[in-house]
Amino acid sequence: MQKGIPLTNAIDITALFRRHAKTVYRLCYSFLGNAADAEDATQSVFMKLVDRPRRFNDEEHEKAWLIVCAQNQCRDELKSAQRTRRAALPDNLADERAPARDDTLEAVLALPEKYKTCVYLFYYEGYRTAEIAAMTGVPASTVRSHLSEARSLLKDLLGGEHRG
Repeated sequence: MQKGIPLTNAIDITALFRRHAKTVYRLCYSFLGNAADAEDATQSVFMKLVDRPRRFNDEEHEKAWLIVCAQNQCRDELKSAQRTRRAALPDNLADERAPARDDTLEAVLALPEKYKTCVYLFYYEGYRTAEIAAMTGVPASTVRSHLSEARSLLKDLLGGEHRG
């Protein structure tokens, strides 16, 4: 795909989906907490791109846009009064596509929303605080503060046993 050229065909969108679907899904899962809602939100994010093609300078620009879009989609889902709560499946019927739930993931999911995005982008996607600030529209100092506060909360939630 050339720089600055809008996505105009199914091949471009399919390639973009292959590059970024897992990242978008994991972010949605970290917000919504279950596979079905995460899949729905992921699909909605990519449908926005199909409905209104965008110009991206490079793959990092694509990824940043998709992450911000996914974050907004999940916030809308969580705010929606019509969002139905899905009953948790028994462990033996759990969706095999869902990320493995360990103590750390459970603790991250228990964090207040303002920390989840920073933690996800920093630790799971490897973005620097300045990049997270640009994506989320908050000052880099706030991102660093959120990460510090989240680490403290995670330490408390995990009983101080976890190293990170």
